[in-house]
Amino acid sequence: MASAAGEVRLIGAWPSPFVLRPRVALNLKGVEYEFLQEKFGEKSELLLRSNPVYKKIPVLLHHDKPVCESMIIVEYVDEVWATTGQAILPADPYERALHRFWAVYVDDKWFPSMFGIAKAETEEAKAESAEQAWAGLKLLEEAFEKLSKGKTFFGGDTIGYVDIALGAYLGWAKVIEQMTGLKLLDEEKTPLLAVWAERFCAHEAVKEVMPETEKLMEFAKMRLGK
Repeated sequence: MASAAGEVRLIGAWPSPFVLRPRVALNLKGVEYEFLQEKFGEKSELLLRSNPVYKKIPVLLHHDKPVCESMIIVEYVDEVWATTGQAILPADPYERALHRFWAVYVDDKWFPSMFGIAKAETEEAKAESAEQAWAGLKLLEEAFEKLSKGKTFFGGDTIGYVDIALGAYLGWAKVIEQMTGLKLLDEEKTPLLAVWAERFCAHEAVKEVMPETEKLMEFAKMRLGK
């Protein structure tokens, strides 16, 4: 494993998909790190001092220097430990731009529609958010076909940048499916993504840090009051 004990610390919380992203990246690189768990509803002095602008998790502390925002942390991990583990972003500038584009799409467009299903207070609102989420997944299915070039992940043979961006939401997607009875990753509508999701969750770098659906369900009921 790369990195000495105490050199790398990650401030986060286990239910957060944004915290899951740097955890997967660190695992892919074989970097040892200390996970500093924030208590729900509280912000530690270390968090406030490390991220005074947004005051949010995750924050990576590398030699006590803070790096904030989940996908920025993923890129930082990829660059700092470039000689260990696998590359997370492709080397080609155009390919890197494409992967960054789709990662932004996941956060700006797809995630709000998925979460909107859980927050919907009427059946009409839920159906509208579901249609938006399915339409987004259809676009991501097409993106997977192009970016993967017929291989296992968005990153090709190995988990890459878009895999981490989208895969971090899979635990919550399962929770929303159970809460609403809707099927988000449908084998008929998005067969490539359905298979991809299973492979992503079963990967060695992911399965030990992916939250259990039952635990996420309990947390969601507490947060959403459902």
